[in-house]
Amino acid sequence: MSVQEYLDKHMLSRKIEDAVNAAVRAKTSDPVLFISNHMRRVVPSVITKIKARQILDSRGIPTVEVDLHTNKGMFRASVPSGDVTGMYEAVELRDGDKGTYLGNSVARAVKNVNEKISEALIGMDPTLQSQIDQAMIDLDKTEKKGELGANAILAVSIAACKAGAAEKEVPLYKHIADLSEKTSLTLPVPAFTVISGGKHSGSNLAIQEIMILPIGAGRFAEALQMGSETYHHLKAVITEKYGEQGCNVGEDGGFAPNISSVQEGLDLVKEAINRTGYNGKIKIAIDVAATAFCIGTKYDLDFKSPNRSGQNFKSGEDMIEMYKELCNEYPIVSIEDPFDKEDWEHIKYFTSLGLCQVVGDGLLMSNPKRIERAIHESTCNALLLKINQIGTVTEALEVVKLAKDAQWGVVASHRSGETDESFISDLSVALAAGQIKAGAPCRGERLAKYNQLLRIEEELGDQAVYAGEDWRLT
Repeated sequence: MSVQEYLDKHMLSRKIEDAVNAAVRAKTSDPVLFISNHMRRVVPSVITKIKARQILDSRGIPTVEVDLHTNKGMFRASVPSGDVTGMYEAVELRDGDKGTYLGNSVARAVKNVNEKISEALIGMDPTLQSQIDQAMIDLDKTEKKGELGANAILAVSIAACKAGAAEKEVPLYKHIADLSEKTSLTLPVPAFTVISGGKHSGSNLAIQEIMILPIGAGRFAEALQMGSETYHHLKAVITEKYGEQGCNVGEDGGFAPNISSVQEGLDLVKEAINRTGYNGKIKIAIDVAATAFCIGTKYDLDFKSPNRSGQNFKSGEDMIEMYKELCNEYPIVSIEDPFDKEDWEHIKYFTSLGLCQVVGDGLLMSNPKRIERAIHESTCNALLLKINQIGTVTEALEVVKLAKDAQWGVVASHRSGETDESFISDLSVALAAGQIKAGAPCRGERLAKYNQLLRIEEELGDQAVYAGEDWRLT
């Protein structure tokens, strides 16, 4: 093929002429750079290379990171991990060799990306998110992504989403909103973890988290300030009562004083809010994670105490009475997993009381079948969205639509094992989730999410809307 034939086949003469004319009109001082950038924009982008590696999450446990390349650049994503994988969620592929990272290495998942997934996706348009995700689902062929690993699939899915946004030359949150056909971008109310218990800390507190929600803020930046100030006042309150050792933190950055009752923790938080002067503007949420201490049909609130008396076992009815008292005494607006993941009866009854938002985490595990059942039976009224429990961006958008159509609240959530990936921040804005749970206002992997929301709010400028009092956005 001659040079002229090559130019004609690819219409290069016309494209180069257009680029030169654009440079002249722009009166650019660097025409070569301008023409180069112009040509890059007019060439449709495709996935050219995918490379995965093993990195460590915030707990020092391996996870998957992916670099996805297009002719527009390189786009990186990493996946979080929970402390356990539920039976209803997508499978996290780990090697199981106890001699390497105690069995937690992800070399097989990395290999699956570098060989099988990469081969299947090279040449695909990164803006076609649903097609990319479906290609990986078809390649895996299992219901819970156990062949390739949800950790392998999700890392690629997120990286492709970032590449799609770059191809369209729009912010990531705008691209996600387009994919989900959403038009209302909303900054979520942050649910800051301030006290950690349960499996997330070494204290005797049975419930997993006490959180604060600055619903009275006028914008996200103010909400972050209110959360940070309250967190530091809480540190002072705990130090005064328990000494500096009480200010050790759990996996998600919440303080872990050696308290044994939820009331004791709530009193500490209430005092901290009083000291900030934000009374009425900050509400409280708790994550009970009751499955962790459910024994048969009873709940053992002393399950972490070394001196267990056996006298603190509560029935489902006892737990309901306890929650009623807590909601009456403290400004609690949301309770997550108040009962065991299979205790549908008590969760349904408690939700029917209308005392607060009732969030399904272990109950739902972001599983569409579980969500559909919960909607049909009116079991809870909010979804805790953990994207690694489902495994692709497309499926995450679908379950959020299920929840929103049912007039549920949606909480975009981090995991106990996190990285500096901030994807859930853009996701929460794009889907107008109204709520985001990303840990305490400390520790880099948690702040990565909150700081990204600051940037998004700044970028939106006058168009930025903070959920605030409408935090459930149902």
